[in-house]
Amino acid sequence: MHGRVRILPFIILGLIALLELYAYNGFESTVASYLEGLKSTVYGVYFFFMGISVISLVVIFGMGNKLSKSFRNFLFAGVFINLFSLLVFDIFVLLDDVRRLGYLIFQSNDLTRSPTLISVGLVLATIPNILFLLGMLIGPYRYRVKETKIQLPNLPSSFEGLKIVQISDIHSGSFYNKKAVNKGVDLVIAQKADVVFFTGDLVNDDATEMDPYKEIFARIKAPLGVFSILGNHDYGDYVQWPSEEAKADNLNALKAVHGDIGWRLLLNEHLYLERNNEKIGLIGVENWGVGFHKVGDLSKAYEGCEAPVKLLLSHDPTHWDEEVTTTYHDVDVTFSGHTHGAQMGFEIGKYKWSPITLRYKKWAGLYQLKNQYMYINRGFGFLGYPGRLGIWPEVSVITLTAG
Repeated sequence: MHGRVRILPFIILGLIALLELYAYNGFESTVASYLEGLKSTVYGVYFFFMGISVISLVVIFGMGNKLSKSFRNFLFAGVFINLFSLLVFDIFVLLDDVRRLGYLIFQSNDLTRSPTLISVGLVLATIPNILFLLGMLIGPYRYRVKETKIQLPNLPSSFEGLKIVQISDIHSGSFYNKKAVNKGVDLVIAQKADVVFFTGDLVNDDATEMDPYKEIFARIKAPLGVFSILGNHDYGDYVQWPSEEAKADNLNALKAVHGDIGWRLLLNEHLYLERNNEKIGLIGVENWGVGFHKVGDLSKAYEGCEAPVKLLLSHDPTHWDEEVTTTYHDVDVTFSGHTHGAQMGFEIGKYKWSPITLRYKKWAGLYQLKNQYMYINRGFGFLGYPGRLGIWPEVSVITLTAG
């Protein structure tokens, strides 16, 4: 096992080197012959991104866990951006080689590269680089408020106009700017919520990731309380622990963090929000998702919950389709997160798109099936790619009304 781990960096570096060489072969003659005026710029951009990628890989594999998670994210982003750009450009080089092969088969003497194909490839390969870098510069902390109204005919009169603020997917291990995070929490507080819901993934892996941010998130309060659940990352499944006991201790420590900052963690259980002797049910389950950690037990959490309106906190939106809407028809609104909206895409009016649609049919905003609703928060933090582009970090404001 250790031998495989040691050889993996060389395999990755070798694959990137092959892609680099193929790309270089593709544009070198074109730049020299057709883009003389841009020669220095093109070479500069090429070697700049190649250098970032190689240096990042060397540092990642050389220093490993000695690096902070947030710094590792930036290094991985450097590798990913360069690799994505290479793949885009190499597609056009391959198309040009197919064209040249056709000429060779038909005994044509013109085997020069197509300046049009190569130039288009260069442009299309450069645009993602610029966009990804832009997302890293302006996106991670560009918090936005999304307001939604949901009509529930059975809503008790005491809860008319109930303002719920939802945040999700904090991923504190990815943060690197406490001042910016503090402003995001200021935005949460400014909404003057009646109740606040947090729908999972407080950390990336380790409970200690929250240590620098406890004081900041403890500022979030609401008259009816702040309630939270666990997400798939909170269980520490994506890192190696020295023992199962250490992993269990981490989970217990993370559960304690919720209490430390004044959040009521719901672990497959329900309680009631009360006003003027009227109540609505609040159900919270541990993570339950298709393809992910399944420890959520909705039957246990739901049992005995008697209220005219029932709200459910469940991290993964696939839970809604798989179990909530098929079995628990009187759960009125489900609050989820998890997808992050892939942290990139676009939203124009009612129209939105993200590459996350390849994995999730429901990935952001409000969804309805008959008399049941689900709201998916786009996430407060970020994971992996240290940026956002088009799908900004979200503070959700959901207002409940009877009509």
